[in-house]
Amino acid sequence: MFLLLPFDSLIVNLLGISLTVLFTLLLVFIIVPAIFGVSFGIRKLYMKTLLKIFAWATLRMERGAKEKNHQLYKPYTNGIIAKDPTSLEEEIKEIRRSGSSRALDNTPEFELSDIFYFCRKGMETIMDDEVTKRFSAEELESWNLLSRTNYNFQYISLRLTVLWGLGVLIRYCFLLPLRIALAFTGISLLVVGTTMVGYLPNGRFKEFLSKHVHLMCYRICVRALTAIITYHDRENRPRNGGICVANHTSPIDVIILASDGYYAMVGQVHGGLMGVIQRAMVKACPHVWFERSEVKDRHLVAKRLTEHVQDKSKLPILIFPEGTCINNTSVMMFKKGSFEIGATVYPVAIKYDPQFGDAFWNSSKYGMVTYLLRMMTSWAIVCSVWYLPPMTRETDEDAVQFANRVKSAIARQGGLVDLLWDGGLKREKVKDTFKEEQQKLYSKMIVGNHEDRSRS
Repeated sequence: MFLLLPFDSLIVNLLGISLTVLFTLLLVFIIVPAIFGVSFGIRKLYMKTLLKIFAWATLRMERGAKEKNHQLYKPYTNGIIAKDPTSLEEEIKEIRRSGSSRALDNTPEFELSDIFYFCRKGMETIMDDEVTKRFSAEELESWNLLSRTNYNFQYISLRLTVLWGLGVLIRYCFLLPLRIALAFTGISLLVVGTTMVGYLPNGRFKEFLSKHVHLMCYRICVRALTAIITYHDRENRPRNGGICVANHTSPIDVIILASDGYYAMVGQVHGGLMGVIQRAMVKACPHVWFERSEVKDRHLVAKRLTEHVQDKSKLPILIFPEGTCINNTSVMMFKKGSFEIGATVYPVAIKYDPQFGDAFWNSSKYGMVTYLLRMMTSWAIVCSVWYLPPMTRETDEDAVQFANRVKSAIARQGGLVDLLWDGGLKREKVKDTFKEEQQKLYSKMIVGNHEDRSRS
C-alpha cells in the first residue's frame, strides 16, 4: 500500500500540472483576447486546414466512385423543377392558346383546360415544395466528415474511414470538453458580472461596465462554438433608439450579433437556467422581457416596444421577425408588429457556411440540449454578417409593405431566397386565406374577361 503512495502522488501532480496548463492556455489564448476583442488568427488557420482536408476527401471520394462506376449525386440547389415567375393569368392564357385555335377573346368564361393549370401546380408542389424543404437541413455537395447524410457516402475508402474516426476523437474528446468549459465560463461570468453591475447606480460608468461585460461574455461563448465570423459594413451597425431586424437560422444568431454590438433583447420570461440569466441581465441592461400571459397581447407588446424606441438613449432592440428558424437558404414572411411602431430599422443579413457545421435548428426534430450538443461537436460555425443601411417607413407604405421591403433587402444581400410564405407553416396547416387568394385571382380573371367583353 505504501509503495503505491509515490505513484498516486505523481498522478495527482501530473493532473494538477495539466489543469494549470489548460487554464493558462484558456486564459491567454481565449479569455483575454475575448475581453479586448482581438484574435490571434488561430481559428482562421484552423478553418483553412479544414478546407484542405475537405477538398482532399471530396477528390478521394470522386476518384473512388469512378473506379467502381458509381454515379455521383449532385443536389439540386434550385429545386428539381424549373419554374418561370409568371402569373396565374398568363399561364392560363398560354394553356388556352396552345389548346385551341380560336382567339383568346372569343373563348368562354371558363374552359375545361384551365383545370390543367391547377393540376400541374398541385403536382409541382408535391414533387418540389418550396416551403417545407426550408425546415430541413441543406444537402451538401461534399462530405465534411461530420455525418453520412450525403448520397455519395455510400462509398467510403479505408483512408476516409480512418480520417472520419480520427475526426470523431478530436471533436468529442478534445473540442467538446474545451467548448463546454468555455460555455460554462462565459455563462457564469455573464450571470456574475451583470448581477454585480446591477448594484451600481445608474450612469455612464454603469453603462460602460454593462456593455463590456456583455461583449466579453458573448465573445467567450462565440469561442465556445469555434465561431469564425466576418462582419461587413460595420459603419451601419444599429444605433440607440432603433430596431435591429435579422433573418433567423439558429438560437446562436443572438450570440453572433451580440458579440459585435450592444443590444436590448426582447423575449418571453423563462424559468430554470434561462430565467436566472434573464434576471441577471435585466439588472444591468434595459432588456424587454414579457410574461407568458403578455406575449399574445399585441397592443401591450407594441406599447412596450414603442416606449423603448422613443427613448433615444436606450439600446437598439434586437428582433427576429420571422418568428422561427429557417434553414439558411431563404427568408420567409416577416411579422409586421416590429414595423408598425415607426422606429428606424437596421436590417442585418446572416449567412452560415454549412461546410463546417449546420447551424440550422430544426426545433420540431431536436430539443435545445441535443441541438447544442450537435453544435459543440461540429468542426466550427462559420458565418458572414452584413449590416445594411438604416431604413424608415415611407409615407405611402403600410407595415406589411415596409416589412417586405426590408426582407427583400436582407435576402438580396445574404444570397437567400425571398419567400412570402409564413414560417408558422413549420407547425401549422395552410390558412384558408391563402387558398382563397388563389380562388380570388382566378375569379377576377374570369369576371374581368366577361366585363371586358360586355363593355365592347
